[in-house]
Amino acid sequence: MKCQECQQNPATVHLTQVINGTKTEIHVCPQCAKEKGYVSQEDEAYSLHQLLSGLFHNSSNGMHNTSQQSEKEKQLQCEKCGMTYQQFARIGKFGCSSCYQAFADRLNPLLRKVHSGNTTHEGKIPKRVESDIHQRMKVRDLKLKLQQAIMDEAFEKAAQYRDQIKELEHDLSQSQDGDE
Repeated sequence: MKCQECQQNPATVHLTQVINGTKTEIHVCPQCAKEKGYVSQEDEAYSLHQLLSGLFHNSSNGMHNTSQQSEKEKQLQCEKCGMTYQQFARIGKFGCSSCYQAFADRLNPLLRKVHSGNTTHEGKIPKRVESDIHQRMKVRDLKLKLQQAIMDEAFEKAAQYRDQIKELEHDLSQSQDGDE
């Protein structure tokens, strides 16, 4: 999309204004945005690193940054590569794979914020095999629930889980026999 002002540069600044229920959209290049006063001269584009770095500094589980907390951050260090948490927050990249475990206490609250509460990634499921995978995941979850019910000596629940597992496994085997 071309800039609505100069008609030459690509429009990378997109502004939406709603006044008395009337919506107006403006698409301009950064130069025209500054010239027309849509953005101030001091405004700088944020990079992804700057955004995440800001989250790192503000992700202290709702606590304000105290001197005791900053001392803890200074001491927090990866045993394998020697990177400190402060270096990580400044650079925005880990030094090695062990940094994930070393900084887990600080990262998990941040990842929960960024990913709407999810801290695990199970991947995407292709459409053509979606139903089988969902059923297999359900069987796996039911087996975990079955084990927990047995440990808790909730045998009626365990029997229900066992029956559900048998039914799903039967359905899976029939769908696989139909594919062949």
